[in-house]
Amino acid sequence: MFITSHPTVAIGLCLFTMLCWGSWANAQKYVTQSSPLYVFYRDYVYGILLASLLIGFTLGSFGEQGRSLIADLQQARVSSLLIALAAGVVFNIGNMLLTVGISIAGISIAMPVGTGLSLAIGLVVNYLAEPKGSIPLLVVGAVAILVAMVFSALAYRTKQGQEDAGASSANNRGIWIALAGGLVAGFFFRITAESLVPDLESPESGLLTPYTSLLLFAVGVNLSNPLIEYLVRRFLQTDEQDQPSYPQTPFKAHLAGLGGGVIWGLGMITLLLGTGQAGDAVSYGLSQGATIVSVLWGLFVWHEFKDAPPKANRYLWLMGTTYVVGLVLIVLARA
Repeated sequence: MFITSHPTVAIGLCLFTMLCWGSWANAQKYVTQSSPLYVFYRDYVYGILLASLLIGFTLGSFGEQGRSLIADLQQARVSSLLIALAAGVVFNIGNMLLTVGISIAGISIAMPVGTGLSLAIGLVVNYLAEPKGSIPLLVVGAVAILVAMVFSALAYRTKQGQEDAGASSANNRGIWIALAGGLVAGFFFRITAESLVPDLESPESGLLTPYTSLLLFAVGVNLSNPLIEYLVRRFLQTDEQDQPSYPQTPFKAHLAGLGGGVIWGLGMITLLLGTGQAGDAVSYGLSQGATIVSVLWGLFVWHEFKDAPPKANRYLWLMGTTYVVGLVLIVLARA
């Protein structure tokens, strides 16, 4: 299987993760312009599975280092397989809620809110599992991320107040849904890590390589999606009148949804491969920089704040600044 032993290459892989995880939501914005959210998300989870299969049977199976995908599956403990599946289920719940938040509040707002809370929770969970780093810097960094979330919410509130004061309260539910998604998603990476081998060059028996873990993760996402989709359509996203059903959706929209999932899957595998050589501090900080990438997409490509008052844009700048400060402190704390 493909692994890297060069720190520079590993940092490049983590940068690629940042771009992928900051960009997949563009597919959602494109598809949901004319189709229901569930159409995008169904294709999105298919895309994650497609990416895991393509990556697993190419990069995960060629070469003499480590174990091939099939060999890794054959030697794995049942507990490792179940952990990877469970990580996919947890991720799917959190990410589905995040996509609902994006559909209501937009990329510029929902991504910082949802992923900000996910980052803060991930810090606590990962520190409890592996207590490394400076507690004061971690605490201050986490507080900075939470402050960035507040600025993001204030920007959205200001924008909604100008557009329709009567609808602001109802539309704020996009923020709350994104927060719920972040609350759940904060645990998925820690669960995934429990199934992984610590050394890719000499993989421990019973545990999984990143390629196998990603495949089981993707299977967990797809197995859980019908129930999660039903619950979301039943209770959260019911406005599908006059929109095409899944079979009626244009082929290019299905391709866009699949592409969004493939992009996310590529980001996941490059993060898993780059973490070992780049170091936890660098890889963690770079991957969470995806939020800034997503905000830039929302602002400059989708023009989500085009007609917003100047005060809303000031809140966005404050959000971006405090988020970056929080990431830097977290990286320094874990260095």
